[in-house]
Amino acid sequence: MSHANAALTPRARLRLAKLIVEDRWTVAVAAKMFMVSPPTARKWAARFRAEGPAGMIDRSSRPRSMPARTPPAVVRRIVKARWRRRLGPAQIAGELGMPASTVHAVLVRCRLNRLSRIDRVTGEPIRRYEHDYPGSMIHVDVTKFGNIPDGGGHRFLTRQQSKANGRAQALRTGQRGRQYRPLIGTAFLHTVIDDHSRVAYAEICSDEKAATAIGVLHRAVAWFAARGVTVERVLSDNGSAYRSHAWADACTALSIRPKRTRPYRPQTNGKIERFHRTLADGWAYARFYESETERRAALPAWMHFYNHHRHHSAVGAPPISRLNNLPGHHT
Repeated sequence: MSHANAALTPRARLRLAKLIVEDRWTVAVAAKMFMVSPPTARKWAARFRAEGPAGMIDRSSRPRSMPARTPPAVVRRIVKARWRRRLGPAQIAGELGMPASTVHAVLVRCRLNRLSRIDRVTGEPIRRYEHDYPGSMIHVDVTKFGNIPDGGGHRFLTRQQSKANGRAQALRTGQRGRQYRPLIGTAFLHTVIDDHSRVAYAEICSDEKAATAIGVLHRAVAWFAARGVTVERVLSDNGSAYRSHAWADACTALSIRPKRTRPYRPQTNGKIERFHRTLADGWAYARFYESETERRAALPAWMHFYNHHRHHSAVGAPPISRLNNLPGHHT
């Protein structure tokens, strides 16, 4: 395909060249007909004589030699300053005594012009991974949401109104915490996401203990199995539930290999962390809920939308489209 500023397409170039070479038109008349300059018409005619129709396709505009290109040693110094200290083009240019525009061009060429592409903890380029087929690895985690008092919470109402709703609910239910404060409670959302397909499974529970996490794992494995996916590995953080012997025994019974992230390194479990943000924006805080019961009732419909209809940017389609792990398909 021709570039955006090309006056002629390959098809039009061929017609122009044939008029000059085969039909013996003058260069000036043919150039005027196609609204290009005579040197351009002469160029395409010469290529047609030498190469035929194959010479009409686009060629790279990259020069054969670049004497003024930044030396590799300087490129390494620029990249090192960007990786290790996250300096900007102006700061790096000041240290190396070169134009900031040159530094920026090097960073763009090395795909380091945006700090979002660099791990802010280590300064190393982000290494993304994805397992080859569904079930090869699932990620598990727990995220927490404060329960909504009857009448609505503070995200859509004022703080005063939210507290008044909490007091009214505590008066009806008698649930009080320390210093006689209303006890609204917390929703512990246990989430499971497949590494390859990003298909997700979620349950709202009353705690994050090992027994609860194991129950969610059993139901999630059965849920994936009903869709033709056999779970082989499970990745979790270092929470107490996932470090317990009961969790290890449950994984062994299910023929699943348990793995844990490196301490203080949530990026390893980044897929499910990103899913939690999507979950919060799309379900938990998406609209005004008059009660916690109403919000929990909306979760199954949103999970169906996420898995079957929401376009996932990393997948390029809804996550369910990648669940092709039929029995015997992947070995």
